[in-house]
Amino acid sequence: GILNRFALPVSHMELLERYDISPESAWIGTFVALLVGIAGAAVVFTERVYYGFLWRYFWGPVRADANGADCVAYLRDEGQVVTNPDAGCSAVQNAYVAEPGYTVVSTLGYILILVFMLAGLYLLLDRLDLSPYDKFVYALVPFMLFGGALRTVEDSFVAAQRAGEAPAIEFPASALLISPFIYFTVFLVALGILLVSLWLERNEYTETYYYPLGIAGTVLLGGSFSYLLLVSATNDWMRLYPSVIVATLGIATLLAWGTYAAVERYRPAVHAGTGLVGLVVIWGHAVDGLANVFANDWTQLWHGGEYGAKHPFNQFIMDATNAIQGGESIGGVFVGDSWPFLLVKLAVPVLILAVFDREFLEENPRYGFMLLGAIVAVGLGPGTRDMIRLAFGI
Repeated sequence: GILNRFALPVSHMELLERYDISPESAWIGTFVALLVGIAGAAVVFTERVYYGFLWRYFWGPVRADANGADCVAYLRDEGQVVTNPDAGCSAVQNAYVAEPGYTVVSTLGYILILVFMLAGLYLLLDRLDLSPYDKFVYALVPFMLFGGALRTVEDSFVAAQRAGEAPAIEFPASALLISPFIYFTVFLVALGILLVSLWLERNEYTETYYYPLGIAGTVLLGGSFSYLLLVSATNDWMRLYPSVIVATLGIATLLAWGTYAAVERYRPAVHAGTGLVGLVVIWGHAVDGLANVFANDWTQLWHGGEYGAKHPFNQFIMDATNAIQGGESIGGVFVGDSWPFLLVKLAVPVLILAVFDREFLEENPRYGFMLLGAIVAVGLGPGTRDMIRLAFGI
């Protein structure tokens, strides 16, 4: 059945049972072995493994992002790292160059890490009673919004540096607020609050765990946004444009509801298992798609700042659209070249939801709703960051 697509091969499970190894122990052992192996290789083959791979594709881009730099480069002859080399990011010789954003290599690496961490998360949640699982997903939505707001807090640090001021938190500590490390930061915060919420429920301090969980996430979101409001109110290099948030959330909600209603009418089987969680999935990615379109093509409606795609897939769509329509206009009317990304962000969630049919979710609701929550997070988190960043002009 559909469940088998996501399950461990039977031979692996039989192997664990034969040697009396629990899945949790196997996961932890694999994690430690990978960590030690990678760290050991980085120490023994420092230039090739660390600078040529780990630094170039993972740590270097984070450093460049934290410093608001076009790039950072490891000069192999000198054995040192420089920011914005004099020769230029593309012309520097005999160096490993890292630019802010994602590459194909880093994207594939993060996908592998995500899959591995989801396996560990499943084993953890298997020990907990999180029913009803749809309420669990709803309670996590504020944390996804919090992640986007917290990422924008780090953007304000970069904006402060550009304005000649010292940021509240400097690199490398600020790396905890930059992708992909911010996902681990928010995850650990949410996990801690989840465990506390479950303790409150089981000791009858609250009727259900998901109320304190959702409230705590909302408080964190409010705190992060309040910090940004305070910075914008006390500095002239940052200003709030509330219409960005109103337009993004308003239009994204209408598009998500329209898409959900159309699917419900013509293909009701798609939502038979997920219910309104399917609407949350579509909405989260609609926010991401619309925020991308606004940031890449329509900043002139607010403050005229310049933003660019940091993901190769986004850039591919923009380049292809620009080539097909011959620029950013059609018939002399400006339309931009990122608008197909919004269509993709509405269509892909529907295709994904079709996999989560009633049978699959009834057989393993914990696993299914965990995956659905992850799918919402990878859209709503970055989308919230883009929206709030555009809203504050940073």
